[in-house]
Parts: sequence; structure tokens; C-alpha cells
Amino acid sequence: MCAFFEMKTYGINKSMKGVTKNIMKSKVIVTAALTGSIHTPTMSPYVPHTPQQIADEAVRCYEAGASVCHIHARDPETGIPVSKMELYEEMVTDIKRRCDIVICITTGGGFGMTPEQRVEPVSQFKPELASFNAGSINFALFHVLDKVKDFKFEWEPQYLGMTEDLIFPNTFESMKKFSYIFSENGTKPE
Repeated sequence: MCAFFEMKTYGINKSMKGVTKNIMKSKVIVTAALTGSIHTPTMSPYVPHTPQQIADEAVRCYEAGASVCHIHARDPETGIPVSKMELYEEMVTDIKRRCDIVICITTGGGFGMTPEQRVEPVSQFKPELASFNAGSINFALFHVLDKVKDFKFEWEPQYLGMTEDLIFPNTFESMKKFSYIFSENGTKPE
């Protein structure tokens, strides 16, 4: 079940004419995107990359009030985004065992993955939610190469550099296939 929060927004400057204390109550759903696929280990030492670290972060976020955790699998040794079902199984099983957060599995995967690789976890784990990109995306991360010279892992420069000439495809055909797979597995699009 999703946890909901009440948010209060107040006017900043009470002395301004016409500005009064404005209290707005809204229910919100907090989603914790734990790793993503665009950040590399060199960019932040805080990006979890083992199944245990990702599950631990999901539980911490749930305990802090998050309703949903959006997860990607990463190679436990190098942190590169991967689509390995055994890693997803370890994460999903551990998270479900330890808390009642809604699990949202990515269909973004990582740069260079096929649509089939990206949507496979939905068929296998039937999550309540999965990401659904409604169009192709241009990620521009190549500029990081000008700022960082010492990378933690060898894969990072190539991974970031390929974004200068990469379209992350979400074609009408792949979106149609994804929507059928979502429907067959009772998964809602994020």
C-alpha cells in the first residue's frame, strides 16, 4: 500500500501586501529512484550497485516515508547497468521480504540494451509498476569527460562518451510491445 504525505506550503514573506499564509494540503507519492542508469560510480560514491546495497536503500527509503522504489540492476563488481534476471530476483525478493514498498522496475535498463532486455524483468517479476518512456531520449553525458579524468572503472568513459551520438530508442513499435507486456503482467506504467 502506498504511503501518503501531507505537504504544507507557506507564503515566504508575510510582510508583502497581498501575501498571506497559504496552507495547501496535498497527497503525494514519494518515489525513490535508487540508482538510475546514467550515473556512474565516479560521479557519486553513494550510488548503490550491489543487490544488497540497493535493497538496503529501498528499505531505508520506505522507513523514511517513500511509497515507491524505482530500481535498476547493476553489476555488483563494477556498477555498470545490466539486465541480469538473477540480480533483479535478489533485489526484488529481499525488498519484498523486508518492507511493503511498491517496486517499480526500470525498462530503461542502460545504454545499448535491446528493448527485449529492457522489458524482460517485467515479464519475469510482474511488478506493480515499471517505467514507460513515451518517446526516444537524447542523454548528453559526454560533457562529463571534459571534467573527470580519473575514473573508478574502465567502462565509464566509453559509456558516457557514447551519449554524444546515441538516441535512447523508444519507438512506437517498442512502446506498443511494452504496453502489451505490461497489460499481460498486471503492471502499471510509471
